[in-house]
Amino acid sequence: MLRLESLGTLSTTFPNSTSSPAEPLEKRPSDVAGLPFGLMEYFGDCEPASGNPTILAVTIASSFKNVAAGSNITLSLRWHPPSSKYPWPHTPAALPRFALTGYLQELSKAETEAGGWAGEGIESCFKKYHPDSVIWMPGNDIHDSHWVRFVVREVYWFGGFGDRAYIGWLPLEMWQGITEEEIQKCRLPGEVESKSWLKKIWASLEL
Repeated sequence: MLRLESLGTLSTTFPNSTSSPAEPLEKRPSDVAGLPFGLMEYFGDCEPASGNPTILAVTIASSFKNVAAGSNITLSLRWHPPSSKYPWPHTPAALPRFALTGYLQELSKAETEAGGWAGEGIESCFKKYHPDSVIWMPGNDIHDSHWVRFVVREVYWFGGFGDRAYIGWLPLEMWQGITEEEIQKCRLPGEVESKSWLKKIWASLEL
């Protein structure tokens, strides 16, 4: 699922307004201090051997400002079948989703150039997931941005309805130890291989 999806929700908490005052232009209400905050964010499975998603962090975005101020962070995502005509299940409540807790770690220039699928580089990998992201990649004239990896520390899995799917925490060693062979054999509900453009890309690479 991490490989086939590319959008998730980053959840953080707003810092204490006295210890980390809001920037004048932000006009953050004082009563949101300590409250949870979640927004959609791009990610890419660009370091597959580690199980750590790659994120293009725009410094001015509230999620990353909250992390810089000391907030914990969670990345949550759910499976979206490629076709609206999949036969089963008929409700999103039966589809798997999970949440990753951890921390953000800045990628060095060497890691950015050498990382990614088959050593192709993080930027090249991320562009396959999000072609539009090139306009705010590092070095752009609009926003300050940088590459980070979401270092996974805990995994909460919600497989669907509890009478037929596992719901609960997964051991970190299980998450980190998944092999490429196991990924290729796995099929999610409603997954149609012929319509999965990412599977075609990954299958063409020598891992």
